[in-house]
Amino acid sequence: MYFKATYRRNPVTGETEAYYRLVMSYRNASNSVCQRPILTLGYAESGLSVENLNEISRALTDRYMHKAELFKPSSDKVKYWIEELWLRIVRDRKLDLSLYAEDSRHISTDTMRHEQVREIGAEWLAYNTWNELGLSDILRDAGFNPEEIKLAQTQVISRAINPASELATCKIIKENSAICQLTGYPIDRINKDKLYRSSHRLYEHKATIEKHLTKRTNDIFNIEENLLLFDLTNSYFEGAKRSSTLAQFGRSKEKRKDAKLVVLAMAINTLGFIRHSSIHEGNFADSSDITFVLDNLIHNTGSEPKTVVLDAGIATADNLNVITGKGYNYICVSRSQLSDYEYESGSDPVRIKTNSGKVLTLKKVKTQESTEEPCSYFFEINSPDKALKEKGIKTRFELAFEEELEKARKALSKPRGMKKTDKVHQRIGRIRERFASTHRRYQIDVITDTEKGIVTDITWSKIESKESDKEKGLGRYFLRTNMDMKEDCYIWHVYNLIRDIEDAFRTLKSDLDLRPIYHKNDDSTKAHLHLGLLAYWLVNTIRCKLKHQKITYKWREVLRIASTQKFVTTTGRNAANNEITVRKCSEPTDELKKMQQALGIKPKPNQIESKCKDVVLKSG
Repeated sequence: MYFKATYRRNPVTGETEAYYRLVMSYRNASNSVCQRPILTLGYAESGLSVENLNEISRALTDRYMHKAELFKPSSDKVKYWIEELWLRIVRDRKLDLSLYAEDSRHISTDTMRHEQVREIGAEWLAYNTWNELGLSDILRDAGFNPEEIKLAQTQVISRAINPASELATCKIIKENSAICQLTGYPIDRINKDKLYRSSHRLYEHKATIEKHLTKRTNDIFNIEENLLLFDLTNSYFEGAKRSSTLAQFGRSKEKRKDAKLVVLAMAINTLGFIRHSSIHEGNFADSSDITFVLDNLIHNTGSEPKTVVLDAGIATADNLNVITGKGYNYICVSRSQLSDYEYESGSDPVRIKTNSGKVLTLKKVKTQESTEEPCSYFFEINSPDKALKEKGIKTRFELAFEEELEKARKALSKPRGMKKTDKVHQRIGRIRERFASTHRRYQIDVITDTEKGIVTDITWSKIESKESDKEKGLGRYFLRTNMDMKEDCYIWHVYNLIRDIEDAFRTLKSDLDLRPIYHKNDDSTKAHLHLGLLAYWLVNTIRCKLKHQKITYKWREVLRIASTQKFVTTTGRNAANNEITVRKCSEPTDELKKMQQALGIKPKPNQIESKCKDVVLKSG
């Protein structure tokens, strides 16, 4: 129940004043919302404010539905009107008070049915994280109206939980998820065209949103912006993309040589949060100039990193000179295996135990490059587990290489096998091309019959010198830095943070479905990638808060646990054959409750239960 006001001239005062009626909303047979007048209050008495009227209507509603009153009336005047209006309702039989009597709420279990079962556990986690990051505020400042903010919130949260195309997202929102019940966006207004426009609008404010999220997460997790991790990844397109300038052929990290690519460059801090991101053409190489990243980073965030951590592909001499020239430190993997080096005197090997329990040996070495300008320091890393893994890979490739050579040799004795000299050499060349890193350790001899122009035999053997060099290099690589650190362990632990950026890319491309890309034009591609990055902010915020509480689940495991909580509509009939409908959230499991406590949120989103009436009755 609530008070509805119309404005008319008060014959007593001669002024235009609000004329109040107490009304109740209900749905008719066509499921349309209608209003039924209950009582006429008339012109509000002097001193009875709008807040007082809202308080009176809430109290009358609670009394009608047999709910306990949580708060006492704020004044004697409010208390008087509550009692007065309730007395009029009872005396004049304005409402059927038996509908909400205690007995009427007892339903027959045989008539119970559960409908509109929606997932709400993961949505509830992401919804609270969105609010904690203050995304609604930054969108409001950017000119989004309340409905656009609710749509953006619905879309980004859906992308984090159920990454899919705009069309599939519409179906998930309407049929599987309770996200609209949380955000308040009308579910019947969701369509793919609105989602497309929303993602494009969000991309227009990319720099503003990124800057806001960087500051917000720094405050939440108390992050010191002195270390930057930088890397590139790419995603491939499905389709020819003939008219696209963004889609270009390049070196695919998914080995999709047949597909055009788009490159995503990201600078990430120590907790995996994105400080800066940019989208480039597919032929943008890892070794490209890093200047644009550092300049944009400073422009967008207003701060400079002290140390930059790079992967080997980016650590070219030019890029290292750029980093050094700007006064930053760097740590990276050496692009080449050092051969002419010696251990630094007085530097003992340091044994390091990783988080996974593996043991590494780290030792400082001296090379010719250590004395050149700008000065570089090198550290040798030996990993027995990495050596074992590399040996297994090496053996597997060798077996496959020799198997292909054996097939070529057996073909020489078959009636229709490949025997012509030029054809056999072409076949061996193709085998060499497939096993580029393996064939260099083999000596292959082709025995030919020059008179007939055919090959009679193929033999091969390993080159012992190259084989021994390869065995020595297994499990060994080198870190390069311009920091002359006395504690060698610090260099390793700082570089080990590169795994955070690898985990970020893994989450983006696998969990958040950034690959492949199906969009036809470049603007939609950029909006698609940016939407994935926004979803990643929610995902990483949740995971970081859980990690602080020693909960180290991957995102897919978080979703699996959260999916156990549902929003359910239960319907049944009472003894008077009236239909009773109750909409409630299921109780969280122990695992989900533990995550909710770690995130500091309530176990159930009670506000959507209050938006839906606890009990809705229809006469039989």
